Amino acid sequence: MANYEPTQEAMKKAMRERHSVRKYKTDKLPSDIVEKLNERIEENNSKYALNIELVTDNKEAMPGIMAATMSKNVLNYMILAGPDKASTDETLGYASADLMLYAQTLGLNTWWIGGMYSKKNARKNSQSPEGSKIIGVVAVGYGMEQGVPHKSKSVSEVSSYDGEAPDWFKAGVEAALLAPTGMNRQEFTVKGSGNEVSMTVPDASFAKADLGISKYFFELGAGKENFTWK
Repeated sequence: MANYEPTQEAMKKAMRERHSVRKYKTDKLPSDIVEKLNERIEENNSKYALNIELVTDNKEAMPGIMAATMSKNVLNYMILAGPDKASTDETLGYASADLMLYAQTLGLNTWWIGGMYSKKNARKNSQSPEGSKIIGVVAVGYGMEQGVPHKSKSVSEVSSYDGEAPDWFKAGVEAALLAPTGMNRQEFTVKGSGNEVSMTVPDASFAKADLGISKYFFELGAGKENFTWK
């Protein structure tokens, strides 16, 4: 099957429409959808030297109490795995952002899970090399509902620009504010000067993964051709 490559506009639409979904239908993922997801996962693994993998028809991602109280039918999920080094968290965050929006273009819903999944079962179901680390999982499937927008900070609360901010910078910050972050804290700070942009996060759990996700969203909104990361 030829690779399915959504347009940039389709990815931007997915960015605006995607919200975290914790409850899913029991519908199996069609084989062609699974194939597309695996192709996209492999592209990210090859490009960024990661070990992300898709697990289907498996209910072991969520511990019993979480499955009973906070989620429903999390039967398909992507294990976010990569080499055990400092830069991996940000890279996995960046790649997972691409995969979540890609899944949205396929009519699927997602949920980035960092602290509530079963680490033991994720490790058991992972085929990643010995010594790799797992930072979370992304639930994927057909949601019982489409989720709701999270409460968002304003552009001025999270960004500053040296001089009058160009439209691409504003669009990038607005896009970053759509990104899922730990506890929806949106603790990133974006600064711009000329065509150079920096994004930082305070040291906290999942902060580097949040940084990678937010950078991906910023790039999608701003257009990578308009700036360079500082």
